[in-house]
Amino acid sequence: MRVLGFHILRVGVAVTFIWIGILILKAPELWGTGFIAPWAAGLLPVPLREAMIGTAVLDIMIGVLFLSGVLTWLAAAVGSIHLIIVLTVSGINEITVRDVGLLAATLALFTSAAPERFFRLFKKS
Repeated sequence: MRVLGFHILRVGVAVTFIWIGILILKAPELWGTGFIAPWAAGLLPVPLREAMIGTAVLDIMIGVLFLSGVLTWLAAAVGSIHLIIVLTVSGINEITVRDVGLLAATLALFTSAAPERFFRLFKKS
């Protein structure tokens, strides 16, 4: 049953990332001005609209990797890093709770799917 739970979580996270990516593509300005702190927007090397389109593409790519079940550990690692950045630049707002839940889910997927050799790096000799 644990394997079934892993796949349910993987597909659910995949759908969420793909859905968010599509929503951002539909209205990148809304997402950029509504959910990125002004200090963070000022640090971007590209215009906000293009940064949000790049974010949407990244979200969709992460979602497709999760959905396909290929390199799930990599999708989970990139997704976790991405969500940490999102939480840092968006502050606390109406979608923070979603991002915290997604971060927990991506971390759970990473710890379940990462190659064993990755965890050997952290074991004491």
